[in-house]
Amino acid sequence: MIRVAGCDPGTSSLDVLAIDERSAVAQVRFEPDELRADPTLPVQWLREHGPFDVIAGPSGYGLPLVRAADCTDAHLELMSLVRPDERGSARGVGGFTAVCRALRDSGLPVVFLPGVIHLPTVPAHRKLNKVDLGTADKLCVAALALARHDSDEPAAVVEFGSAFTAVVVLKDRQIVDGAGGTAGMIGPRSGGAWDGEAAYLLSPLAKADLFRGGVADAPDREVGRAAFREAFTKTVFGMLNVHGIQHIYYGGSLLRTDPDLVQQALGELPTSFLKLHYAGDLPGAWVKHAAQGAAVIANGLAGGAFAKVVDSLKLRESSGTALDWLTHPRAAEVRVWFG
Repeated sequence: MIRVAGCDPGTSSLDVLAIDERSAVAQVRFEPDELRADPTLPVQWLREHGPFDVIAGPSGYGLPLVRAADCTDAHLELMSLVRPDERGSARGVGGFTAVCRALRDSGLPVVFLPGVIHLPTVPAHRKLNKVDLGTADKLCVAALALARHDSDEPAAVVEFGSAFTAVVVLKDRQIVDGAGGTAGMIGPRSGGAWDGEAAYLLSPLAKADLFRGGVADAPDREVGRAAFREAFTKTVFGMLNVHGIQHIYYGGSLLRTDPDLVQQALGELPTSFLKLHYAGDLPGAWVKHAAQGAAVIANGLAGGAFAKVVDSLKLRESSGTALDWLTHPRAAEVRVWFG
């Protein structure tokens, strides 16, 4: 029987889920402080609960299905996208690169997953001058929605994260568009897409600045929450206008930490022609939806019950890097930083 695991490197924690075919058999949550103190904790846990056929590792901005044995130091940096001057000191997800390095060097059957921008199903014009169309964990939530709802109809998958909010569009079971947290709407901690003039005036920006400017930083609580609700509505209606979506699948850790804000945002949508669905949970799972989706993908890669999900998303045809579509004159200089 196939046994796999999936990881989610969220801002608030790193969750790991092991599944035996379709159901949870073990799961754990590591807090950021724990990972900074000992980045090998996930490796230790996986060894204790294995063996596994495939482990979907924490993948950040994503790699095109790179196995641990083939993962270079340059690949590790591409998953975190931290400038050379901030490496080792940048704040964000606690110990992310160190955790990925520990998994890479563990000898375990780890594979690092793509982000939305790596997928062949997203047209080139939507990738132009983009990096974040949805990180690997957002792709995982879309995989979970497909696994739990088994629908061909056009849909938006919304991940209400603890820092960022992202929307990914599904058509014919394929991801065709996305608005990632740093290129999309405001989140609980992140301000979302930057006003270019604000970025210029506040530069030089640090990685930690991507985790600021959200609802929590608003000068007034109700102003921040109103901004969140309206930005969400604008994003969904923009996707509706372009793609004719009929369904909204939603999940994410904000459902646990601030369910009222999620329900207020969803309440702005007209349910007369948009149908709302909770993304769902695998049987027995309580960890974050992205970890559940990562386990779905790992199962599919191993040829298990969710193989159809992996095939429809065309993950095996992913390619390139998250930096391939930058056209600014300094883009070549940036690419050099990442090998």
